[in-house]
Amino acid sequence: MKLRRETHTAISESVSLRLRAAWLYYNQRMTQKDVAEKLGVSRSTVIRMLDEALKRGEVQIWIDEGVGDCVELATRLERAYGLDEAVVVPAADSAEGTAKSVGLALGQFLTETIPDDCTIGVGWGRTLTASLASFRPARRERVKVVSLLGGVVEAHHINPIEYSWRIASQLGAECYLFLAPLLVDSRETKRSLIDKCGLKPLFELAETMDIAVVSCGDIGPASTSLSRGFLPRQVLDELVEAGCVCDTMCNFLDAEGRTIDHPIRDRVMSIDLDTVKKANHIVLVSGGAHRAAAIRATIRRIGCNTLITDEGAALAMLELAEAQAA
Repeated sequence: MKLRRETHTAISESVSLRLRAAWLYYNQRMTQKDVAEKLGVSRSTVIRMLDEALKRGEVQIWIDEGVGDCVELATRLERAYGLDEAVVVPAADSAEGTAKSVGLALGQFLTETIPDDCTIGVGWGRTLTASLASFRPARRERVKVVSLLGGVVEAHHINPIEYSWRIASQLGAECYLFLAPLLVDSRETKRSLIDKCGLKPLFELAETMDIAVVSCGDIGPASTSLSRGFLPRQVLDELVEAGCVCDTMCNFLDAEGRTIDHPIRDRVMSIDLDTVKKANHIVLVSGGAHRAAAIRATIRRIGCNTLITDEGAALAMLELAEAQAA
């Protein structure tokens, strides 16, 4: 499913989309038809955007250098990783700043693309929470929002239930909350909660997702991943020793996207990545050069249609792709 931005003219012709259309048309020498297909809009919309870019002076002899750098990185990522679309934002000075800027780009993307009649699965984390600041959708019809993983008893700055609920509330959608702890004591407890405690409908809905919005974190000594706050240090050390580089919804992956064979996998309350992989459109959101290997592993594991990231991660991911090709 190619997400389209045709719902509202004012939104579909936003500044970022207009500049992207201009870059693809003038710098990449794409036809108006190809630009329309790439951006998920009509050809007439592309014509209006190009005309507006000229009238506003956004297209002269060059496009603004900072914007041009990000758009060029985005197009290179699309080619290197087979993406439908990449959105790259300028690098920030801190992990918090990166989460905020990437999250704001996600909020704008979701504002522009969520259609009627769809089921949306959402993870949680700092970056996804930051998207709420720029998420301003029109009310939608017959939309369901599904939480993709459980929560935590002590929710401080990030409340996973609140994220799913606020997304659904702003859309006027039904909300299916993953009312279970993120970690349980055994495989048997996990199975019981799914089969006997009302979670099965949530898992069934996840099988038919139109859109899945997930993030990923790195695992290692300097990791800023949220799992560092939930897992015992011994478990983290064991995961790293087993080759783990990535935490995607508390599913732990090696550099090639394979699930790490560790007992923790049977205790995590989340939708399985094989299910997430079935979604019609996967939106992956994460930033920071230190997360490039994690983003690559996630793409290898579940695929990715739209990647939203920052310059640091984009450059590091391109280096990984070039190293593999060498």
